[in-house]
Amino acid sequence: MPNPYEVAKRELARACEALGLDPAVYRILARPLRFVEVAIPVRMDDGRTEVFVGYRSQHNDALGPTKGGIRFHPQVTPDEVKALSMWMTLKCALLQVPFGGGKGGVVCDPKRMSARELEGLSRGYIQAMAQVMGEEKDIPAPDVYTTAQVMAWIADEFSQIRQQNAFAVVTGKPLVIGGSLGRREATARGAVTVVREAAAALGLDLRRATAAIQGYGNAGSVAHRLLHQLGVRVIAVSDSRGGILDERGLDPAAVAAHKETTGSVAGFPGARGIDNAELLTLPCDILLPAALENQITAANAHRIQARLVGEIANGPTTPDAHQTLVERGVVVLPDILTNAGGVTVSYFEWVQNQCHWTWSEEEVNRRLEERMVRAFRRVWEAAQRLRTRDLRLAAYTVAVARVTEAMQVRGWIHRTDSSFRS
Repeated sequence: MPNPYEVAKRELARACEALGLDPAVYRILARPLRFVEVAIPVRMDDGRTEVFVGYRSQHNDALGPTKGGIRFHPQVTPDEVKALSMWMTLKCALLQVPFGGGKGGVVCDPKRMSARELEGLSRGYIQAMAQVMGEEKDIPAPDVYTTAQVMAWIADEFSQIRQQNAFAVVTGKPLVIGGSLGRREATARGAVTVVREAAAALGLDLRRATAAIQGYGNAGSVAHRLLHQLGVRVIAVSDSRGGILDERGLDPAAVAAHKETTGSVAGFPGARGIDNAELLTLPCDILLPAALENQITAANAHRIQARLVGEIANGPTTPDAHQTLVERGVVVLPDILTNAGGVTVSYFEWVQNQCHWTWSEEEVNRRLEERMVRAFRRVWEAAQRLRTRDLRLAAYTVAVARVTEAMQVRGWIHRTDSSFRS
């Protein structure tokens, strides 16, 4: 499968070329401003000391402090973390959120660790990274296999290091210590807002549309419910253990209850069992890959039947597959736009912490909707200017232009071309 860092750099190069930017822009943005690797010793339950490797990539802070999640996963790599931090820079720029991109990871298998061991790992991570983190430096958040509880441990450890409460150092926290209402649904809510706007632009009536969702974690399950509320008939969903298909439509509450009881959507009464590969190529109007990266590839892109693909997962479509989809007229809503609701509401949480104020869930959702709608329109308009159906290229140009403008006015580069605009 493609190296995510090489993929990110390739897309960045395309955007810089389309904008006619000084080559220095690419050279700055093609690598993180800072990359940190640390060793984290943790005393395990059996008495031995295990040493874990942790990473933090701070890609670019021209627009503000860096921001991005921490993932605990056995396959975390430096290139993955670097790529994700670059995508975070672009997401924040696209949504006009005053952050740069960051990302962190620890090579571990959290499924094999106790709560006490995970707490030790979480506290050890922030101890090792404390010098380069802070509410005006770099602000982590949950990611793969990290939770609100992990963020609470990190916030507490950082507060002890500071000798004062410093809850704004992380987002995605429990509500009782400054978490934001609306954060749990933010990624899915932002994605469905973008799908709704794209459908309107394409003349697709959502009340007559069908959808399939790969991945039924928090984002996928909430997206199912929100699409159902818009009148979309969700005919198929899947998780890591299998999928289900019912052409009549799947009720989100019933499917969620079944998964809560059994641990999977598989075996849902009245539905036919399918696998994840079959789900991707079903005849439907909207396909939402909300699971893992590299799911739509050169091997299956020509069989995708959806009219609209909304990338809720990071990097679910390989570059070759994306090109095939664009050539076939499939509208791909890129991940840096579609899944940006999470970082947007993380920004709202940070603002609330800084102001010592709490917004209602209605206000959070209203502000999120406004930003997602504006971002989609910027991307759509950029595509019209570029005369392209490639919304990924359009999104990258909008984001890169904004970061470039910030670097230029700060004196990092000299502006040699006036063609770009944010």
